[in-house]
Amino acid sequence: MIDLTPLLRGYAKYRMARLCALDPVQTQEQQLKQLLKTAAATRFGRDHGFTQIKNVAQFQKQVPLRKYEDFWDGYWKESFPNFHDCSWPGLIPFIPVSSGTTSGTTKYIPCSRQMVRSNSRAGLDLLVYHVTNRPHSKIFGGKSFFLGGSADLVKQAPGVWSGDLSGIVVKTLPWWARPRYFPPLELALISDWEKKIEILGRESLRQDIRTLSGVPAWMLILVKKLSELKPGTDGKLHSLYPNLELLVHGGVNFAPYLKQFQDLLEGSHAELREVYPASEGFIAIADRGYGEGLRLNLDGGLFYEFVPLEELGAPNPTRHWVADIQPDLNYAVIVTTCAGLWSYVLGDTVKFVETKVPRLLVTGRTSYYLSAFGEHLIAEEIEESISEAAREIGSAVSDYSVGPIFPQHAGELGGHLYVIEFAKNMPNAPALDSFKNKLDRRLCERNEDYAAHRSKGFGLNPPQLAVVPSGTFAAWMKSRGKLGGQHKVPRIINDREILSNLRDFARQSGAILA
Repeated sequence: MIDLTPLLRGYAKYRMARLCALDPVQTQEQQLKQLLKTAAATRFGRDHGFTQIKNVAQFQKQVPLRKYEDFWDGYWKESFPNFHDCSWPGLIPFIPVSSGTTSGTTKYIPCSRQMVRSNSRAGLDLLVYHVTNRPHSKIFGGKSFFLGGSADLVKQAPGVWSGDLSGIVVKTLPWWARPRYFPPLELALISDWEKKIEILGRESLRQDIRTLSGVPAWMLILVKKLSELKPGTDGKLHSLYPNLELLVHGGVNFAPYLKQFQDLLEGSHAELREVYPASEGFIAIADRGYGEGLRLNLDGGLFYEFVPLEELGAPNPTRHWVADIQPDLNYAVIVTTCAGLWSYVLGDTVKFVETKVPRLLVTGRTSYYLSAFGEHLIAEEIEESISEAAREIGSAVSDYSVGPIFPQHAGELGGHLYVIEFAKNMPNAPALDSFKNKLDRRLCERNEDYAAHRSKGFGLNPPQLAVVPSGTFAAWMKSRGKLGGQHKVPRIINDREILSNLRDFARQSGAILA
């Protein structure tokens, strides 16, 4: 295989010069005006007077925030699967199918050809940042292993395909990327996740893998399988893929997984790089080191707004954009895209670490907000507290979910149930007690509302633990038809039925209660 990295390096110099010259405010305003102009004749554009909108303030006045259900009921449901001139001009060729992590609601998200190009360029930007940080890279000398879902797409109508976003990526790969992409189509089509891991693991060991990307939990399952297939490696990535340069992760908060991946990368020259992709568009990419923030994709056909999380359900929430964002505030992400989403509530929350060149950290989901009793815990606070408590007992958590336990009788207090799967051996009883106490203490330190509810047991019981054996979460996700690919374990479960299902499954799997 010819190493095309020198060509990539040349493009990277050009692209980085362009990125450094971008004015974020001007660029985003231009993106919005172009989107409005392009979609002015669509039904959505006519309904909202796009031809009269001259600036961001007018746009925010004329186009209210909408959730998926609002678009589905108002613009897409009647014409599905032929989204033609509904909210974006022409026929939408691809429809990524996404299920809500906590609710399970199936979503059909339009993906235009412009969005395909936007996603491709964002993927190329990922490599631009890599070779910029690593001038002697040879990343195009081997293959990129994308551990995604099934690539099998459903033909919904002439010229219209639906399925996992992974399948759309495979179908629309640029010609130059196809020889460097793993797995090949015949393997990417495998829908049985356990069979797929076995086959992909075995075949990947025969390839020169330079990049590995996927959801962290599923990458850990892959590495475990690779260790079985190649004994004596201790699961170290340098022994499995000697030329690995880049490990790409995204989709979930990485904090609970960081220690495990640092162990896997011990002795390797590969670097971690976080991305923030969604079915709705490619939002941001880490252009620097881990934890230093993801650079917002400013010129990719997306316009962003940011609403303070506590205002999201208000009648007239404050709608910020890159011109007036503030650091260290928890925002709900709102996107307008080149596929016909307009002021769409994405469902994610972020905070900015820099605003001049907007760089953000993903802090959770708008639905990942645990406040059944007024405690107002966000995902970031829970995830970091769990990681720190595990670290203090010399362990790490591979997966977890938490949800509210409601009182059954008058005078009882509510609380939270944490279903925890530790990465290695299950800690003993004293260690579990220590973990629980440290978790409780850390949450009190991070969140005043939680501390007030926990004060002298006034409004909230201490955390309850259900510690499950290794592999339990994977088995539970399989039982729900959500094993592998882009499916993610729900971190905060506010749905009583889903939490009850997990609790019952944990008991049947031999959970230890603490």
